[in-house]
Parts: sequence; structure tokens; C-alpha cells
Amino acid sequence: MEKRYKKLNIYYVPAVLIILLFVAYPLANAIYLSFFNWNGYSQSKEFIGIGNYISMFQDKNFLISLRNTLLYGFGSTLFQQIIGLAMALFLNSKFKGRKIIRTVIYMPAMVSGLVMGYIMYFFFQTNGGVINDILNFFGVDKVNWLGQANTAIFSIIFVNVWQFVGISMVIYLAGIQGISQSYIEAATIDGANSWQLFRHIILPLLVPALSSSVTFNLIGGLKLYDVIIALTDGGPAKKSNSLATYIANRYFDAERAGYAAAVGVFSFVMIMVIAMIVNAYFRKKEREVEI
Repeated sequence: MEKRYKKLNIYYVPAVLIILLFVAYPLANAIYLSFFNWNGYSQSKEFIGIGNYISMFQDKNFLISLRNTLLYGFGSTLFQQIIGLAMALFLNSKFKGRKIIRTVIYMPAMVSGLVMGYIMYFFFQTNGGVINDILNFFGVDKVNWLGQANTAIFSIIFVNVWQFVGISMVIYLAGIQGISQSYIEAATIDGANSWQLFRHIILPLLVPALSSSVTFNLIGGLKLYDVIIALTDGGPAKKSNSLATYIANRYFDAERAGYAAAVGVFSFVMIMVIAMIVNAYFRKKEREVEI
């Protein structure tokens, strides 16, 4: 038995090497660079200690990007869970064409975020955009969706929700179909109505699916990059940047590689802490359901 386990451990080596190469090394290098004032290509670096981290919290554009990142993460996740669960409940019922509807809803998730952003740009653009053309048809003035901070952020959240709500739907659908019908039948015999069935039977048993869906969508929203680049490129006036796009802006446009590394390290730690808190919360909920 001991020899068998030693042989099995060998198979972990490729995965460990990949993690070290593509996660651990870049992270360690980013932490190292974050203590330097460096333009990204010069042979010389100036050591400034935690100067980049101090500057970060004095940077108005960083704080705006941080706020936007939280909006993209938590805002997208909230709507993805509500819409995804509603779609899963609807598509769990038997009717003709439900498989086609499932496929159509899931299809956007298979498209690159950058491509999806460029497609949706033609819906949201001020002149000639599909949405404004529809508004004009009903006599409503056109809206500069991508030229104002609030509407630009809303548009980005909308596109992110629409693209990945299909993943939430699939996760919840699998969870619903994994619920034993005996629970539903017993509750129905006891006189439970549809809302009571959902509130006291289905929803508690969907906690594992809810945990997976929330974690996946939350992490995806907090590191959102490609959709923002395609729709607004961080504009107007850097008001729709996320931390991910702000890192790229500081590194390539401002040539502040050390500062960009500091923002990247902060972003990594923030997402990791949020993910750990969310996972701990749902693990507690899962234990309560088991009890």
C-alpha cells in the first residue's frame, strides 16, 4: 500500500510544476518588483520599499478602479445568481424546445470576452447602436451608454452578466436535478406550496451549487479585463477601469512597472481573501444543511 501511494504522488509533479511556473513564480516576481521604481524596460531599478503601496492608496484613479472592481464582482455575481437560478428552475420543467433554449443561453460563455465586448459595442454605441435605435423608434432620446461613467459601468456589468449567466444556469440545473424527488413528494403531501418548496427544500439543498456558482462568478467579475478593454478601454477618463485594466494602463501607458506590480499584488491578495471568506461562509451553510 505504501509503495502504491509513492507511485501515485509522482503524478502530482506536472501539476505542481505548472503551478510553480505560471502562478508562484510570476507572483513572487511581482512582489519583488513592487518594491522598486521601474519603467518596465530599463536595466536599473530604484528600490523604494513600500512607496508604491503608499502611493496606491493616495491615487484617486486606483480608488476608482478598486470601487469599480467590487461593483463588477459583486454586481455581476448577484444578477448572475438570480437570473441563472430562475432560468434553471424554468428549464428544469419539461416542455418542447427546452434543450435548444439551454444551448442558446449557454452559448455566449463559449465566446472570448474580448470578442463579446466588441460585438456588444455595436449595441451600446451612441450613434447607430442597436439599443439607441430601438429607443429612438419609441421616441426616447439616445443615451451615451459608454461615454458616461455610470452608464459605462452598468453596460459592462450587463455584458458580463449576459455572457456568463449560462454557467450559473448549468450549475443550478445540475443541482436541482440532483435533489431526490422523495423530498419534494413528502413536502407536497404535507401541503407545502411552490414557494415553501423552494424556500425550505430546494434552496437549502442547492447550497453546494450556490457555493460553486458564486465563487466562480465572483472571481471572474473581480478580475474582469477583456470586456472593459473592448467596450470602453477604461474610459471615460479612466472612470470605468477595473484593477486589471488599471494595471495594464500603469505598466504600458504610464511605464510604471513597479507601481503596476504593487496594484497586481494587492488585487491578488484581495481576491484571495474574498474567495476564502465566501468559501468559509458556504462551508458553514453546507454543514448546517447536513445537520
